[in-house]
Amino acid sequence: MQKPIPGIRSTSSQGLTGAPLHDWTGLTPTAAVALQRELAGGVDTTSSFGDFDLIAGADCSYNRFSPWFFAIVVIWRRRDGAIVETAEAVGKSPFPYVPGLLSFRELPTVLEAFAKLTVRPDVVLVDGQGIAHPRRLGIASHLGLWIDLPTIGCAKSRLVGTHKNPRKRRGSIVPLIDKDEVIGDVVRTKDGVKPLYISPGHRMNRESAVRTVLACGRGYRMPEPTRQAHLYVNELRRRHRQDQANAGG
Repeated sequence: MQKPIPGIRSTSSQGLTGAPLHDWTGLTPTAAVALQRELAGGVDTTSSFGDFDLIAGADCSYNRFSPWFFAIVVIWRRRDGAIVETAEAVGKSPFPYVPGLLSFRELPTVLEAFAKLTVRPDVVLVDGQGIAHPRRLGIASHLGLWIDLPTIGCAKSRLVGTHKNPRKRRGSIVPLIDKDEVIGDVVRTKDGVKPLYISPGHRMNRESAVRTVLACGRGYRMPEPTRQAHLYVNELRRRHRQDQANAGG
């Protein structure tokens, strides 16, 4: 674990995971659905979010048909674009692949990475859904409840809801609607590229979520914290595959 950086808020000795929110063991898909409905009631999507500097980008990846999961958290500093800290974790998950329940496969490994951080971010961007989810508890909301920090879902594809097409210019926004409820926004983050699906995770309202994501743009479709996390997690997965090949040889 890296030493705390002078002038930057540090985490507790437990990293950012805090007290357990629930048990992961023995969960069936049916029980996980019930738990999602219960936890969704505790998600805060009304809080406004102001100035910030340290942003965590979180991403989780896995190879198809493999039980291994790879998680990266990157702490990115807005004022100068520096990467302050990275933390990684590799783990296995017994939970089956079920659409809408991906956080039960990915989040245990993501939380392992968060537990290794020495720096406490102001806000967390997650490559995944916030409340733009059938039961209003995507991975960003699930994570936000665990670490009790402002979180935002920043997804590349739509899971649920309908929307009009935003204009082609960066900053164009249209609401994402499901069952007459606005659950997020479809945001053009770069001229002429596919939009992102931005939704509050926890301790964050829609307007603050969109403003934060756009403020983290550096000329790419993805905001810089999650773009960097994506690059790092691909490298972690490549290193693990190479290590496995070397061990087998």
